[in-house]
Amino acid sequence: MPHLRSFRLRIALLFAMLAGAALAGFGSISWWLIYEAKVSRLNAKLEALLIRPRPLVNDIWQSYENLLSFELGIDGETPIALLVIDKDGKTVYQSDRWSADFNLNGVWPPRPQLLPMPFPPPNFTTQQPPERPPFRLDRPLNMTPPRPRLVTQRTTAGTWRIGAIALPQFQVAIAVSLDGINREMNIIRDVFMIAIPVVLLLITGSAWWLSYGALRPVRQLVIAIRQVTVKGLDQRVPTTATDTEFLELIQVFNQMLERLERSFKQASRFSGDAAHELKTPLAILQGELEQTLQNAEPGSEIQQTFSNLLDEVCRLSGIVRKLSLLSLADAGQMSLYRVEVNLSDILAEMLEDMELLAPHLEVQAEIVVALRVKGDRDLLTQVLQNLFSNAIKYNVPDGWLRIHGRQQGKTVLVTISNSSQDIPDSDRDRIFDRFYRGDPARTRKVEGTGLGLSLAREITIAHDGKLTLDCTPPNQTAFTLSLPIY
Repeated sequence: MPHLRSFRLRIALLFAMLAGAALAGFGSISWWLIYEAKVSRLNAKLEALLIRPRPLVNDIWQSYENLLSFELGIDGETPIALLVIDKDGKTVYQSDRWSADFNLNGVWPPRPQLLPMPFPPPNFTTQQPPERPPFRLDRPLNMTPPRPRLVTQRTTAGTWRIGAIALPQFQVAIAVSLDGINREMNIIRDVFMIAIPVVLLLITGSAWWLSYGALRPVRQLVIAIRQVTVKGLDQRVPTTATDTEFLELIQVFNQMLERLERSFKQASRFSGDAAHELKTPLAILQGELEQTLQNAEPGSEIQQTFSNLLDEVCRLSGIVRKLSLLSLADAGQMSLYRVEVNLSDILAEMLEDMELLAPHLEVQAEIVVALRVKGDRDLLTQVLQNLFSNAIKYNVPDGWLRIHGRQQGKTVLVTISNSSQDIPDSDRDRIFDRFYRGDPARTRKVEGTGLGLSLAREITIAHDGKLTLDCTPPNQTAFTLSLPIY
């Protein structure tokens, strides 16, 4: 059985299985009790009918048989058979429905023995002796009334309930077909077969609905977790109307949000403060190095040293600028100067620069004319520059680079793909993390800080867009920038 991932579905199915077992057991026991009650009622009527006085004239047994249906309280369609045997073992009466398959061996109870009636006590007050009464054999040896025996037998004609009694004058056996009771029980069984699945469906639906209400705190928790973003860390799940079973879970989650919010604010404040404090010293250092570099002797070793220092200072200034933008994005305070931006023109300008930056790469472009969006031109240009820069740095010798710009509905899509080494699955999940540069063996010879893609994604999110790493064939890498058209 496959593993069911839905907790709500498992609850509903568990209720259904328990209810199904209970209903099946209840139906089986009820059916058996009803059947036993009907047979017991028939037994009681048979016993009362067999014990009751009956005709002693042979030609009246036919009428007696005709009255059996009424006496037993059954419909006239139910077969009834009668057998009467006298004290000598001769058959007095046998119904046409009496089957030869009936086996009465061991069914007849023992016949009671008869004794003569005692004489009345002598009356010594009279002169004449009492008259001797006639000899009578109508008093059984045992004064206890005979009890009939009841058995059930199966024949080719069906199932029969047979009652037999032995009296001093004769033996009587009445056979009643149980087909009528079986038909009634079949109807009851069909009712159960229809009612039980209907009730089971109702119980399953009720369990599904009740589980929906029971899992309401979990849904609230899911909604709160989805809102855990830079702007949603102040969200808390209310505990006033929460069930006791979920109260501790929600309290722990709220405490985790408080710690996360406090830590995130501290980290964001540190990044912003560090970037702000480093900006001025780096600007002064860069100015001093540029002035010293101008005064240095051309081609000298000092000029080369200062040139290298200036490059590192510019690189550090770029890192500070990116950290500043990221801190603003974390705080939700990244300001955008929205204007109409023609991405086709920006891509065309970058393609012209590719001839100087990467002359060894085969560049192919398929860009639709006039791909216009509303956004900050400088920030969107920085996103595309980061993507182009990664496509060049992580390319392979004599590789290729393709740019595809198009419009789908209300969305502009720009895909930049390049030949490269395969990116491991572990790196694909963290490729947009800050300061993450993947496998050192793959990135050791590539300059970078690990902030470019992270900043590009934050800028894209600020423009209500998406930046994704696409699934590609082996030895390829592709990023797709999606921006809405307003």
